Parts: sequence; C-alpha cells; structure tokens
Amino acid sequence: MSLTVSILLRNSKSLRLSTVSGTFSSKSALRRIAILNGDIKKLSPAVQDFIEKSVNLCKPENVHICDGSNAENQHIINTMVKDGILESLPKMDNCWLARTDPADVARVESRTFVVTKRKQEAIPTPKSGIQGTLGNWMSMEQWKAAIQERFPGCMTGRTMYVIPYSMGPVGSPLSKIGIELTDSPYVAASMRVMTRMGSDVLDVLGNGEFTKCLHSVGSPLPLSRPLVNNWPCNPDKTIVTQCPETNEIVSFGSGYGGNSLLGKKAFALRIGSTIARKEGWLAEHMLIVGITNPQGVKRYIAAAFPSACGKTNLAMLTSTLPGYKVECVGDDIAWMRFDKNGVLRAINPENGFFGVAPGTNMETNPNAMKTCEKNTIFTNVAKTSDGGVFWEGMEKEVSPDVSITSWLGEMARASASFIYVGCI
Repeated sequence: MSLTVSILLRNSKSLRLSTVSGTFSSKSALRRIAILNGDIKKLSPAVQDFIEKSVNLCKPENVHICDGSNAENQHIINTMVKDGILESLPKMDNCWLARTDPADVARVESRTFVVTKRKQEAIPTPKSGIQGTLGNWMSMEQWKAAIQERFPGCMTGRTMYVIPYSMGPVGSPLSKIGIELTDSPYVAASMRVMTRMGSDVLDVLGNGEFTKCLHSVGSPLPLSRPLVNNWPCNPDKTIVTQCPETNEIVSFGSGYGGNSLLGKKAFALRIGSTIARKEGWLAEHMLIVGITNPQGVKRYIAAAFPSACGKTNLAMLTSTLPGYKVECVGDDIAWMRFDKNGVLRAINPENGFFGVAPGTNMETNPNAMKTCEKNTIFTNVAKTSDGGVFWEGMEKEVSPDVSITSWLGEMARASASFIYVGCI
C-alpha cells in the first residue's frame, strides 16, 4: 500500500446536477470534446449520462477516463511536474512533494454540508438562535443554487479526469463503487493511492449503481488571479456537499485531499453511513487491526478515535511482546456487517494511508516511516537539501548539516521548531 501524507501540512428530479447546466444537448457537447484516454462508448448508460451532463455543465477542454495503469499514473505525475505542482524527492523511491496555496491547507468543516429535504434528517436541531456544532445542513434549493453559482464553465481549459473507484476490495459484497469527475491531476493521482481505481472497477460495476462525485478546483483557464505555489483553488467559493437522497457528492474550490478525494470522509463516512443505515451495516471512523498471540489465535479489534488522536500509530503498531504479531487492516475507516452466522465482519474501504505528518518518526511509528520511503505523495512538508523530507518530530533523524526549506520557502535547520497544524 502507499501513503499520502498531508500537513498544515446527496430524489428530487428537478435538482439533479443534469438540470442546472443549460438548454443545449449534453450529448452533442460531448461529441465535440476530445477523449484523451478510454472509450466512453464502453461505459454503462448511467456513467455516460453522468459524464455527458457534467461536461455540459463544467465545459472542460478534454476528458481522460482513468484506467489505473502504471503508465497512466506516470503520465499524470509528469504533467504535474511540468506544471510545477509536484517536484521529485531524489533521496526517496518514487516520492513526490506538493505545496498548496496557503489558503487551501485543511478540511473546511464550516463549508461542509449534508443536503436533505428536512433539516432534522441531517443534523440535531439546536435551540432557536443557537448555531449547532454537529454538522451543517443545506436545503435542496440552496444546493441547486450553490451548484449553479459555481460550476458552469468551471473546468474551461482543463482536463476532466473520470475516476472509477471501489471503496473496499473490487468485487467484494461489502464494497461500493463511485465515479469521481475532477479537473485536478493531483486528485487523480491521489485517488489511485487511496482507492482501488481503474478499468477493473468499471468491469465489476457493469450497469450497477454508483455514487456520483463531482469536484472542481474552481480555477478555469485563463486564470483570473495568479496561482500560489502553482496550486489552483478558489478558497472564496469552497464548498463540500453530500446528498444522500440522490447518492451524490459535489465539491468545489479546494484541491486539498480532505476536500477533494471524495472517497474519503465524504463517501466512506457521510454517504456510507446513510447507505449503511438503509442496508443494515455500519460505516465508522475506526481503525482495524489483527492481533495474533503466541498460540496462533488471531483476533481483530476496531477502535474509534477522533482525527489526529493516534489511530494510525496504534493501527501500525509493532508488538514488543514475545510471540505476538500485530497486523494493520486499516487506520481510519471501518465498514462492518454481521454475516449470516452473526459474526461481525469488517473491511477497510480505503486502500492507502492519508495521514498527518507532525510527530511521526521512527520512535512513534517506524512502520509508517518505512512505508512512506517509497510511492508516496507528500503535501506541505519541508524539503531537505539532500532530497528528503522533514517535519516536526524528525529532528533526531536529520543531520544538523542539512539545510531545510519549509513548504512556504523559508530556510531553517533541523534544530528549528516547526509547528504545523495537521488535519486529515
């Protein structure tokens, strides 16, 4: 598995995305656009319809249907290097560093909404005049208006990536499939890390149901304002919405993983929990580990902690007790269901790791440190002069002679205090 490290670094027919785009034929619009990769005719009618109407709405320059291959991934990486979004880390194996706009560095909880017909279906009802803190609600009408305000023409000049992905092992009875459309190559590359993504997902999907995910960085070309760190975003218009009734996720304005990798919290927990309620299972913010004792008896445990409270460190534990073995199944999200014999089964719907970097080192989590030595996308961490990475907690692991450049371009030494606020 791979590791993405980040720090500081959804059936009202009249409200479907397809109705907010305009009056001309979406199919004719799609015939006029270049398909850079894949064959749209091989997709199911429902997937074709989703793409056609989103193209009509967002007006990208071309479309790339992701197949999940190594060659495709390298092409996307090369594109980002050329555009100045990524740079290589020569000290490490196939590792890359991204630096975001300082205005796009974390999940936007205050701009994350659950869309339902009735407010009571989404969040607890606070007293009159009191602003609740357990989630944000948006009406169907407000959602339609928010989409209409932001999405028309938002992908002008950019490539729309079609990302078919499976939450959970491809073909598993516990897994669910999503299709994310995005204009961010960073999202396309990261979704390959964090999910099972590619052509085999489409083969399993067939004509089945899927979660529709639409994302845009909200920065059409030509640019209306200069980019910071070559990172397109639109922080003034950022919004993340989930509509369980229509099984849709719509995100705009942020390229940061927590807001743009829509298989994570948006699907795996927010949409996932509503699907689970209907189908009789659980979608939980929990780690899963397997523990084997010296007699060879294996037991699994699930544990619930909030973000940044140690789930990853516990999930990736190495036992110091003689004869015991600890194996990581997942460090963040668990989908659980009782089987026909009443035994609780669980899967990790994700594929890679997406973690907060500060405080992670060879003492606190050696397995994470070894894992991220290869096939990793780092975001908003410092870079060392010898081609490696640095963050708070790694002071003992970096030579004092090595110079360090923070993600904001500031020079320092390993003895300096780096205080980064991490958020998944």
